Amino acid sequence: MRLTTKGRFAVTAMIDLGLRQDKGPVTLAAISQRQKISLSYLEQLFGRLRRHELVESMRGPGGGYKLARDGKDITVADIIYAVDEPLDATQCGGKQNCHEDQQCMTHELWASLNRHMVDFLDSVTLHDLVEEQRNKRGIPVAADTAPIRRHVMFQEPRSIADTKAA
Repeated sequence: MRLTTKGRFAVTAMIDLGLRQDKGPVTLAAISQRQKISLSYLEQLFGRLRRHELVESMRGPGGGYKLARDGKDITVADIIYAVDEPLDATQCGGKQNCHEDQQCMTHELWASLNRHMVDFLDSVTLHDLVEEQRNKRGIPVAADTAPIRRHVMFQEPRSIADTKAA
């Protein structure tokens, strides 16, 4: 189980869009150049993001993309699901037939991990990620911006020994 480039690139491109859309529509060519993501790949991703109403396209000169709704209303989970990224740690895809058409002994462990991943990704908004990048780059933050809720995101992984000692 891991997040593939599809999900990573979609989140990265959405952060880029969120950082720059206040100056007008953002072109995929510009995102492609800044983020080193293939333009044709971005076109596929943004087609899916548009169908899920996360972005809007604007045609013509000066056209491009903008967020379809406020970044506070778009979660990382929304983005990942929009590009058909599976978030499933179970071997069976949640069908509970992992071991000779029976539920395997670790099924509940992996199913619980799935729930925690979804809950976490659903708690992080695009707005949080955009503001985090603004803070890192020294870009002024909007006055009405709430504190970023990122207390877990970059926590160092713990070993099993650390877990038992806790």
